[in-house]
Amino acid sequence: MYGYTSVSSVGTAGLKGGDIDIESGEVLHPGIGYGESQLRWGFIRKVYGILAAQILMTTVVSALTVLYAPINDLLRGNSGLLLFLIFTPFILLWPLHVYQQRHPLNFIFLALFTASLSLTVGVSCANTEGRIVLEALILTSAVVSALTGYTFWAAKKGKDFSFLGPILFTSLFVLILTGFIQMFFPLGSTSVAIYSAIGAIIFSGYIVYDTDNLIKRFTYDEYIWASVTLYLDVLNLFLTILRMLKQEN
Repeated sequence: MYGYTSVSSVGTAGLKGGDIDIESGEVLHPGIGYGESQLRWGFIRKVYGILAAQILMTTVVSALTVLYAPINDLLRGNSGLLLFLIFTPFILLWPLHVYQQRHPLNFIFLALFTASLSLTVGVSCANTEGRIVLEALILTSAVVSALTGYTFWAAKKGKDFSFLGPILFTSLFVLILTGFIQMFFPLGSTSVAIYSAIGAIIFSGYIVYDTDNLIKRFTYDEYIWASVTLYLDVLNLFLTILRMLKQEN
């Protein structure tokens, strides 16, 4: 198993000798050898390939939920089933983490996890005007692309975002707690829009933080868990933007 900390002495010597230009994009960040950087690039491509498959599945399942009325009516008309689907991803996170290195169980649990989340996303989209869904999708794509590009550029410059971990975790905890309070003491439309905007900022921070972990800290056999974290970041960002746009319209 390869770890981030196992930088080869040959690569380090290459950096000292000036054979590798940091600005050329051949290496991901200062302090990593050329060979290690090539392995890391392969790992990153694998993670983004899995992430792309997850987003594609979410798009297809959500589209079917929106366009095929019987599925949408079943989910909206059966609160017990919808509640089960909401909690299913949390339940699947445990076996997904335990079996993340056991093929093909890791991909089976990943598919179930993604499908269950996709159904709930489909219900949210079905209850929203199509124009707003498209706007949320475009905004999410733009934000994710910009933040991902920035994080790779910043990593190449030697910047580190590990300090964001405790800040984002605390912010997310407060956000979730506020969400539970809203169930008993509903907020007004303006407050909900502000709440969603704060959530969008938090999940944008998580995209930077988890992308930085992808570049530097995830080990090469953690490709499933890396894709799950990025998938949740993107999905939650989309849902918070969607909620914010709904309140403004």
